[in-house]
Formats: sequence, structure tokens, C-alpha cells
Amino acid sequence: MDETLDFLAAERCSAILRTHHPRAVLPALRAAIEGGFKVVECTLNTPGALGAIEECAANPDLLVGAGTVLSVEDARMATGAGARFLVSPVCDPDVIAWGVENDIVIIPGTYTPTEMLRAHRLGAPIVKLFPGPPNGPDFVRAVRGPMPFLRIFPTSGVTLENAREFLDAGAFGVGFVNCLFQPDDLAGERFDLLRERAARMVACTASDI
Repeated sequence: MDETLDFLAAERCSAILRTHHPRAVLPALRAAIEGGFKVVECTLNTPGALGAIEECAANPDLLVGAGTVLSVEDARMATGAGARFLVSPVCDPDVIAWGVENDIVIIPGTYTPTEMLRAHRLGAPIVKLFPGPPNGPDFVRAVRGPMPFLRIFPTSGVTLENAREFLDAGAFGVGFVNCLFQPDDLAGERFDLLRERAARMVACTASDI
């Protein structure tokens, strides 16, 4: 778990793929990786998600995770395919407990300070801010005022334009979803555009700027 947390802390950004286009899954992930992402996540409701996770996890330079983990069975299947971190849109105590018992980073979905603190006390090392509020960076800053120990990882609502604001507000990292994997580009197989966006997103979250 410590190694995964260190990797996430160093990279500060993840590429999160959710799509209904089976042919786009692996090319889209490859384009994000070629653009510079070293942390990639594939949601389990994406066609062929487990196979995509397994293929990406074979690359030792990547940290691969699974999203939309809604049950302990989901968690078992995802880690069996090679996922090293698990992300959920909800805060399920059973899933968090399974992650703690198996030394796997689990990132549950939380929206309020109360949910974040509860997830933290249950053992979640990172909490996902989901869905993203319109004033996301201000919200992160306000929550971390009284609870600076929280590692908050926003996803929904994160864009190229506000990603740096989230990090400057104290976010542990940010996840790029549809703003990176734009549905029209996936449907049209315009992976060159995706690769270019990925490079800009990785650059804007770099710790040395």
C-alpha cells in the first residue's frame, strides 16, 4: 500500500477511462500512456475492463487501477486482473475493510466532510470527491482547513483548466475522465487528439511548475 501511495503522490494525476465503445478501450488507454500518464484507471462497467487492466498492469512502469468498484467481489476480480488500487463512487464499509485486510489502496467516493472523515476512520487512505462541486478547489481547501490529514482526490469536475487549482488547494491528486477521454473522439477513434490532450494534462499537474 505504501508503494502505491508514494506512486500516486509523485504522479498527482490519473487517466480514468469509462466508455461504451469496446474497440476504443485499449487504443484510448495506450494514447493516454503515450501522452505521459503513468497512472491509469479503467472502470469495471467499461467493456473488457478486466482484460484492459491485465494488459496495462503487465507494464512495470505503470500503476493501474479499477474504477466503479461496488462490491467485494468487484474488488477481488479487479485485483486478480492486476489492479493495484480500487476506486468506488460510494463509501461501502465492506469494500474498504477488504482493501485494508488485503493491503490494497481503496479510494471510496465521498461528497461531504462527514463522509470523508468516516471513510478515513474506516481505513481508506485516500477519499474520492464525487461528484465534483462547481466550486471544487474552494471546497477542497475548506475541508482540509480543519482536516489537513485527508488525502482528497477529485475526479468528476476536474478539467485541464482547473486541475492546477485543485492541486494548489491541497488535493492529493486529480483524475481526468471525460475531459480526457472525450466521447466523440472515442467514437471516431481520434486517438491522436487524446494523446495531445494527455500530454497537456500531465504537464499542467507536474510538481515542478
